[in-house]
Amino acid sequence: MTQPTQTDQWLNIELETKPDFEMAMKRIYAWFEQEIIDRPPVRFTRHNAEYEEASHDWKPEWKELKDRWFDVEYNLERFLKELESKRFLGETFPVFWPNLGPNFFSACYGVPQVFGEVTSWAEPDLEAYGEPRRFDFEHEFMRKMVEFTQAALEICDGKFIVGYTDLHGGLDWLMAQRGSERLCMDLYEYPDDVKRYLDVVIEDFLKVYDYFHDMLRSHGQPSVTWMNIPSFGKLHIPSADFATMISKRHFDEFVYPTLEKECLHMTHNIFHVDGKGVARHLDRILELPNLQAIQWVQGVGDDWPIMQWVPLIQRIQAAGKSVVVDMDLKDLDAFMEAVKPEGILLCLPSENEEEELEVLKRLEKWTGKN
Repeated sequence: MTQPTQTDQWLNIELETKPDFEMAMKRIYAWFEQEIIDRPPVRFTRHNAEYEEASHDWKPEWKELKDRWFDVEYNLERFLKELESKRFLGETFPVFWPNLGPNFFSACYGVPQVFGEVTSWAEPDLEAYGEPRRFDFEHEFMRKMVEFTQAALEICDGKFIVGYTDLHGGLDWLMAQRGSERLCMDLYEYPDDVKRYLDVVIEDFLKVYDYFHDMLRSHGQPSVTWMNIPSFGKLHIPSADFATMISKRHFDEFVYPTLEKECLHMTHNIFHVDGKGVARHLDRILELPNLQAIQWVQGVGDDWPIMQWVPLIQRIQAAGKSVVVDMDLKDLDAFMEAVKPEGILLCLPSENEEEELEVLKRLEKWTGKN
């Protein structure tokens, strides 16, 4: 069976909610290397499923949506209630990841944030390039994130895993400050300023990542975030959503160097390819050092179903990388017929436990090992 690399160490984790945790992790480690133990790993949830249902809870003391997002006790209690009613089959792990929205990282630079029911967004405020702001470890978002993480660590033992929050550096971080349209023009008009800011953010980004990694590791936690795929080393989800707006030349000049530094800092990297716009840069992304996998997000509407993207998935496999694939259950048989199982991790919606158990049997037959 596949074992952790020299930079990893098996952690002694026992979870009453996930008694097969060790075997599930062995399947994940095999997947990192495009290998199979008995079947491909499967997570029984859809990408971004956590953003599909808004909470209608409201406390008298909450004056605005931000108060609900910042309420540590409420968010932990809500997670624990969900934990009680769920069985974690396959490679679905019980993970609490503290979440203050996808722009938490930029918020700690003072960028204003607007909270909605299920997500939040930044309001760009950088009018001109000057001395780059630095990450503020005393910012209210950072202090609240530390509070969230510490509170979860105090009660997680034997029940669930605590992850680290969503972190976006690079041009996505600068887009949060500058806005997408202005940043597109900046690549032509102020390229040296853009690069100067990116030099600052990569230094800050690695410090912030290590801060949370060290906090979690000191409590015996693996490395995991919103994608719900753990590692015993340093797990990272590099991304560059802004890349959908730029040329291959600009990707090489402004995006790739920062991504390269991020990937080299980590043990395992799963690149979040958010749609066909980012996929234009796939060949270059596949050249990143220390990249184990791609998460393919095919968008919405006409971008479904998954079968139209089989050639892209096969291209990733041919490059020696693994793939996270989100699909409807009705497409599973056709997909298994078209794609080899090595290096595939499936994200599947399910109605009930019986359906999930049936899927596991089908996946075992796909490999021909059972």
